Amino acid sequence: MKTLYYFTTTSNLTLEEKNKLEIILEDVGNKTMERLKNQNEEIKDLDDEIEKVYDFILSKNGMISTKLKDRVFKYLNDLHEAIDNLHAIHVHRTPLSLKAYCKVFIYIFPFMYTPTIIFNIGQNYNHAAVYFVVILTEFILISLYNIQDHLEYPFDDKGLDDIKLDHFKIKRK
Repeated sequence: MKTLYYFTTTSNLTLEEKNKLEIILEDVGNKTMERLKNQNEEIKDLDDEIEKVYDFILSKNGMISTKLKDRVFKYLNDLHEAIDNLHAIHVHRTPLSLKAYCKVFIYIFPFMYTPTIIFNIGQNYNHAAVYFVVILTEFILISLYNIQDHLEYPFDDKGLDDIKLDHFKIKRK
């Protein structure tokens, strides 16, 4: 995005045309960020925004040299590929059946694990130690499940490990 933005400052376009292209590029960036932050899987409107950049460049045929136009189209291709990769990361999740299996296992685990511990220890056991081991194991399993859930949504700004999308805007604050 930044490279395409720099094109607006180095081309032979009028100030009005440069501003128009700058607005189109900011819209592409903002819609990309917006798309990644919400759960919507539709990407057609983002494709339409990228198409506006392509159409703009083609409409300025005499004002932009062929060499510069080819370079811009290469960067535009790279941009589109990067957006597709981000979209793939955004929509592909852990299969629901695997998540359901993990959740069921977390809930039934103490009912299977506690009697097994008691059986293996024998009749003379420390009740507090058995409960501590079961609760600790359950806490670890729930924590791992929550970590996996947070890692699946790296763009939602709800975890400490999320990708800060505002750092990748054309005009950073």
